[in-house]
Amino acid sequence: MAKSWMFALAILSSAMAAPAHAERQTEQFTSVTVFGDSLVDAGNYYIATEGAMPDPALGYHQNRFTNGFNYPDLLSLELFGVPTTPSLLGGNNFGFAAARIIDTGDDIPDLQAQLGAFQASDLGVDPDGLYIMNFGGNDVFGALGVFGPDAAIGSYSDVSSYLRAAAEQYVAGVRTLLGLGARNILMTDFPLAGHPLTIEANAYLDAELANLAVSDDTDFLFYSLSDYNQNVLANPDSYGLPPLRTDTSCIAAGAQATGCAGFYSFDGIHPTAAVQAAGYRDINRRFGLTAVQAVPEPAGWAMMCFGFGVLGAALRIRRRSARTERNRSIALAA
Repeated sequence: MAKSWMFALAILSSAMAAPAHAERQTEQFTSVTVFGDSLVDAGNYYIATEGAMPDPALGYHQNRFTNGFNYPDLLSLELFGVPTTPSLLGGNNFGFAAARIIDTGDDIPDLQAQLGAFQASDLGVDPDGLYIMNFGGNDVFGALGVFGPDAAIGSYSDVSSYLRAAAEQYVAGVRTLLGLGARNILMTDFPLAGHPLTIEANAYLDAELANLAVSDDTDFLFYSLSDYNQNVLANPDSYGLPPLRTDTSCIAAGAQATGCAGFYSFDGIHPTAAVQAAGYRDINRRFGLTAVQAVPEPAGWAMMCFGFGVLGAALRIRRRSARTERNRSIALAA
């Protein structure tokens, strides 16, 4: 995973370490709004099922689908001191367990329904806020028949047509947010690591993102959960984790009291809180989500020039074309 921008930031940090700089600092994001599935659900499914799922007695943390906070929660905690709040309680987290990109006609609010609920709310669009879109896992599960033959690919003629439509609608959701005025979007890919259907779906996603027009005043951040899931299993130590068991889940092993240390999955579907936290740290390292910006005094400008020159090239990782980013991800996964 390329981290060339880290080198540039180190150079810029050295330049900004000059004694002359202003005291004012500004948070990068002023809010976090979330759309997605169980990986980012902050309790909407729990509320909708009147506490039936996820079962707290099994160790699910505060109605999340793992044994701790999920990665948007961790970002919100670091920025604002509180986790995300489910939309059913008036909050900014519209994520809902079992949600798909494609509307399958059930009672689960899928991508378009979540965007519709956001538009119908009183929240409004925060141009300085971050908008997270985390879908795709349940679409691949659906294509695999995990939810049963009647809930697989709906009216689509075949799996490929279904996955292509999912990729198209996923990017259409990004366009909807851009049209509403969102200027900071973090999008993840189809996350089921290494599966042929995931690879196929992400190829369709790459093709759609290549045609996504993003203005110069917009930060479109793309993170491959598929790559992360493969890499964290292959090299957990590089993410600060011990070797991870994949032969069983933390719940199946009855290891909840240990904090699920050494397990990849909490329940056989969702990663443990430690794996979520490692993913959050990787996202934050890549994109500087919680970075603050010091405003320099005039005496500091000369020292900053070199840093800005290098940083200008490195920050293309944030505003590069979607095609380049996805091609890099596919190359890493190969």
